[in-house]
Amino acid sequence: MDDVVAAAKDVDGVADASATGRSADGRWVRIAATLTDAPDSDAAEATIDRLRAAVHAVPGADALVGGQTATLVDVGRASERDNLVVMPLILLVVFVVLVLLLRALVAPLLLAASVAVSYVAAMGLSGLIFTAIGHPHIVQGMPLYAWLFLVTLGVDYTIFLMTRAREEVATRGNRDGMLTALTTTGGVITSAGLVLAGTFGVLVVLPFVAAIQMGVIVAVGVLLDTFVVRTLLVPALAIDVGPRLWWPGRPILQPAAPPPTRVTADLAG
Repeated sequence: MDDVVAAAKDVDGVADASATGRSADGRWVRIAATLTDAPDSDAAEATIDRLRAAVHAVPGADALVGGQTATLVDVGRASERDNLVVMPLILLVVFVVLVLLLRALVAPLLLAASVAVSYVAAMGLSGLIFTAIGHPHIVQGMPLYAWLFLVTLGVDYTIFLMTRAREEVATRGNRDGMLTALTTTGGVITSAGLVLAGTFGVLVVLPFVAAIQMGVIVAVGVLLDTFVVRTLLVPALAIDVGPRLWWPGRPILQPAAPPPTRVTADLAG
C-alpha cells in the first residue's frame, strides 16, 4: 500500500494520494488520488495512463485504477475500437443483403455509399444543432448507435425503392423505370420518414443528454434520407449510371403489351 501511494504521488498530474479504506477481508485497500486537472479533460485522461503505468509497476500490488476519468478513458477507447470494427461489419452485411436482393454489384455499391454519405451529413448537421442548444460534445458511443439506426433504417427505404425500380426497369428501360419507381414509392417513403422522424424526435423532450442527441441525430438523418438521398441523390445517380447500374446482372426487358386492335367497318346505307 505504501509503495502504491508513493508511486501515485510521483505521477505528474496527481495532486495527492492517500489510503481511505480497507476491504472487509483485508485484501484490498482503497487509495484516493486527486488529479490536478478537470476530470473530463484530455490532460486528466493522459494522467490516468501515467498513473496506471506507475502503479502497475509496483511488484505484488495488483493495483487497479478506476473512477470517473478512468471510466471515460476505457469507454472512449472501446468506442473507437467498435467504430473501426462494428461499423464496417454493419455496412458489409447491408451490402451483402443488397447484392442478393438486387442480383447486382454496382447498385449495392452506390447504395451503400449513399447510406454512408447520409450518415456523415446527419452527424454534421446534428453537431451544429448540439452546439446551438448547448450540448456540443457528443456522448461516447453515440456515433455507433446512430450508425446502426441510420444505416438499417436507410436501407429499408433503399430496398423499397430499388426493388420496385428493378421491376419497372424490366419493362420501361432504366430512366423511365427509375422515375416510375420513384413516383410510385415516393409517397409511402415520405410518409414513413415523417412518422419515424417524429417518433424519434419525441426523445428531445427527455432531460437526458444521450436521449436528446439520439433523437436529434436519427430524426435529422431520417429526414435527409427521405427528402434528399432517396428522392434526389439515388435516382439521379441511377439515371446517370444507366443500365450499368444492374451489372453483372441485367433486368430482362419485357416487351410492352401491344395496344388493343381497333376494328373499323364501313357501312353503306
